[in-house]
Amino acid sequence: MGVFGDDQSLVFTLRILHLSSAQALGGGERHLIDLVRGLSACGHELFVALRPNSPLSGELANLSPQNFLELPLRNAIDAKSAGRLAAFVRRRQIQVVHAHMARDYPIAAYATRRHPFSKLIVTRHVLFPLSRLHRVTLSRVARVIAVSEAVGRQLRAEKLVPPQKISVVHNGIDLTRFDSAISSFNRQQFCRDRGVPANSLLVGSVGSLNPLKGHEDFLRAAHQIGALFPSAHFIVAGVDVTPAQANLANLQSLIGELGLNSRISLIGKMADITPLYCALDVFVSASRTESFGLAIAEAMAAGTPVVATQTEGALEIIRDGETGLLTPLGEINSLAAAISTLLENDQRRLSMGRKARDEIRDRFSLKRMLDATERIYLEETNTSRG
Repeated sequence: MGVFGDDQSLVFTLRILHLSSAQALGGGERHLIDLVRGLSACGHELFVALRPNSPLSGELANLSPQNFLELPLRNAIDAKSAGRLAAFVRRRQIQVVHAHMARDYPIAAYATRRHPFSKLIVTRHVLFPLSRLHRVTLSRVARVIAVSEAVGRQLRAEKLVPPQKISVVHNGIDLTRFDSAISSFNRQQFCRDRGVPANSLLVGSVGSLNPLKGHEDFLRAAHQIGALFPSAHFIVAGVDVTPAQANLANLQSLIGELGLNSRISLIGKMADITPLYCALDVFVSASRTESFGLAIAEAMAAGTPVVATQTEGALEIIRDGETGLLTPLGEINSLAAAISTLLENDQRRLSMGRKARDEIRDRFSLKRMLDATERIYLEETNTSRG
């Protein structure tokens, strides 16, 4: 099966299925969405296997309904889901099955083991070690994609798969999305819609309300900054996916203790996060761990200067002092000082934001990610683009 490229040469179209049991949208899910949309635009036929009511479904509405497979995906040993996936792979002659969450690897492995014509690709989005049981699950994996050099090092150290099967493909950022947001952005309207003082210095953070994201450190830094910059206002965008909402309650309690109720906005989920990046004067990532740091890269794509803790991911993205500022993990005083340095210097903020945007364009474009991923698919299926 093939389509004609711009040069009218016959190019091979792959049938690719992405599998995810995700229940919330995060960096890994944005990565999957961008891959499906981008590879579909390249002429490949894309399929997705998701849980009922998956948050990914609405983001992939451009796919034909017949290209969606709904599975329970209850856990790594969900035999019903594995059997249905294997049947779908056989019926649709899927050539690449690409799984994005460790709990989904065994189900994807079963489907490809039943049908040797299909290749198993998995992406590792986090730094947490895999179980030793994954040595069996990944025994026939064609390639393991790491989203950063740090994740690649972790995978090689675990020795669960041969090192030659590990490839690093950094996450890519769709700059056209940010170009559009920047050109149409109205800060006054954004502030009115969010109940934020229009003349304030906006400092914000984006990420799930998980202790590993360091939101408590951000709030404590905000307490210090607020005393120095009376016009500063702080925003945290993210949701607590735990059933009891304990993380959200802890943050709300801390805001009260610090006397910041009038200066901090917890805005929950945003359908489109790009306007927030455009509105911020400084973006902050106080995370304890980041395998890549997609929110950091997105803020940089919006031309917003970034202050981030020295996580593995941030160290790969940011050139300290040039495209952002890095601070030691957990050091609230250092975090507050770095943010203050940018708030007090308009020219430095603007200059750093421009350099950050150029860095994303040069090193972390969506096209680069799509090209590298497509190359892996073509290599493993022994096909060529033309």
